[in-house]
Amino acid sequence: MARYKLLFISANRFAVPYPVYPLGISYLLSYLQDRLKDFEIRVVDLNLHSEEELVTCLKQFQPDFTGVSLRNVDDVNSMSREFFLSGYRDIVNLVRSALPQTTLIIGGSAFSIFPEELFDYFQPDYGIYGEGEESLYHLLTSIRDGIPDLTIEGLVFRNNGQTVVNPRKHFLRSLDLSFSGELTRFYWEKSGMINLQTKRGCPYNCIYCTYPLIEGRTVRTLDPDKIIESLKDLYFNENINYLFFTDSVFNINRKFNLELARKILKSGIKINWGAYFSPHNISLEELLLFAESGLTHIEFGTESLSGSTLKKYRKHFTVEEIVEVSELCNEAGIYFAHFLILGGYGETERSIDEGFENSKRIHNSVFFPYVGMRIYPGTPLHELAVAEHYIDPGDKLIEPAYYLANGIDYGSLKERADRTGKRWVFPDEDVVTFMNRMRKRNRKGSLWHHLKR
Repeated sequence: MARYKLLFISANRFAVPYPVYPLGISYLLSYLQDRLKDFEIRVVDLNLHSEEELVTCLKQFQPDFTGVSLRNVDDVNSMSREFFLSGYRDIVNLVRSALPQTTLIIGGSAFSIFPEELFDYFQPDYGIYGEGEESLYHLLTSIRDGIPDLTIEGLVFRNNGQTVVNPRKHFLRSLDLSFSGELTRFYWEKSGMINLQTKRGCPYNCIYCTYPLIEGRTVRTLDPDKIIESLKDLYFNENINYLFFTDSVFNINRKFNLELARKILKSGIKINWGAYFSPHNISLEELLLFAESGLTHIEFGTESLSGSTLKKYRKHFTVEEIVEVSELCNEAGIYFAHFLILGGYGETERSIDEGFENSKRIHNSVFFPYVGMRIYPGTPLHELAVAEHYIDPGDKLIEPAYYLANGIDYGSLKERADRTGKRWVFPDEDVVTFMNRMRKRNRKGSLWHHLKR
């Protein structure tokens, strides 16, 4: 019989254009269940469960430890600027009210970007930023054994009235992953896909990006055999045949990716999959092998179709590479979309016009432009915005702040995009209704290719 109880709460309720499977909690659950035999662990997902059901669970289950995972601070959309922290605070207050004796621990990607600020905002007992599996394990076992270990990497805590954020130096390379039947069925129905990682970390230096803050800069490929076991579990036991690999950039490690694709083929799993790619350093031969293994959709983190803006954004590829890889995808029969940022750092009217003109060279694609760049602490964009006096150096940036280049006719962007003859989907276009309609027809996977002209 379990001596201790742990409850995970997935606090994310943002479901535009569809709800996102809480992959981080699944990794934590798999890691801890294998190592904490004296713990009973449950999950409440607020995309699936109501606050009333959460309160009932807290009172009936009586967890010794409650972990709250925060996925996003806001919707990263300058056209709506939806802010989530007040809703998260309601959940934290609900936990404190329903079960004041539980040890409250906060983590997740949002917390990893703002560890000190969100620790002070929510005032939990402990926080863990970045890769959480091993850190949370050591925290739980040390508390269980009577003395909390305050040297744990990635731990955030209070000491003599001060918030302490321990640095993180070590990362995992081998992770098991099992899936909860109830959660899996819900997200398969509502999202049409289940998420998985093949690697963690990002070596690039894009000026706006938080992946290095969340996962570190050192790229760690995960055990391909364990990935295949997870795929088999989903395919044979849950009848799921579409996966999305959520690596910051899938095509970082060529040798590993080719090995994984060959193992998928050898396994006999008939799945489709998608991933985030960079338009850099990828060949037709690789794309054909990936397509044979099930790759159907690529989401390119392109960000601009202007050469000068790509340099300002510190991207590691050129417009010519973007055009070339787009043609290779068409040749390989793989759907692809380009995600862009208009009006970010260094953007001008001339560079925007250049981007629109270059979009005409790309065929059979969808373009998803965001307007302006969300400024996050610890990024090069933050330093640049402070140096330009665009923001105050003391701004904590928890509430959304966006860098919008001066001198841009933002009101004409949609009209200019439409004149290219290509399909541009701006953030304020209603794609949720379309997605829901397609899901009701039992369409699975990334559905944006149906938006093409």
